Amino acid sequence: MGKKFLRKKEQREKRRIAKERVETLFTLAERVFPYSPELANRYVEIALAVQQKAKIRLPRKWKRRYCKRCHSFLVPGKNARVRLRSRPYPHVVIKCLNCGHIMRYPYLREKKAGRKGEAA
Repeated sequence: MGKKFLRKKEQREKRRIAKERVETLFTLAERVFPYSPELANRYVEIALAVQQKAKIRLPRKWKRRYCKRCHSFLVPGKNARVRLRSRPYPHVVIKCLNCGHIMRYPYLREKKAGRKGEAA
C-alpha cells in the first residue's frame, strides 16, 4: 500500500509540473510572437510534446490558440482569421493563414452557461 501511494503522489507531482511547463511555454509563445513567430511555434510544439508525454489536458484557452494541423501559434489578425457564423449552428470559425486549416468551435452552449452564472 505504501509504494502505491508514493507512485500516485509522484504521478500527481509530474502532472502538476507538466501543467506549469505547458502554461509557461504558451505564455512565452504569446510574448515572443511579435518578434519571432518561428520561436513561438517551437514553444507550442514543445508544450504539446510535454502535454502528450504527461497525459494532461490542455486548458481551453490554449487549445484554441494553436493550429491543429501545422502546430503554429495563432494570433487573430496576424496569422489567423476569426469569424462568427450562426448557421447551421452558432460557431466560431478560425482559419490558419499558414496552412489554410479551418477549425470550428460551437459557442451557444458556452453562452447559455454564462447566462446561468449571471442569474445565480
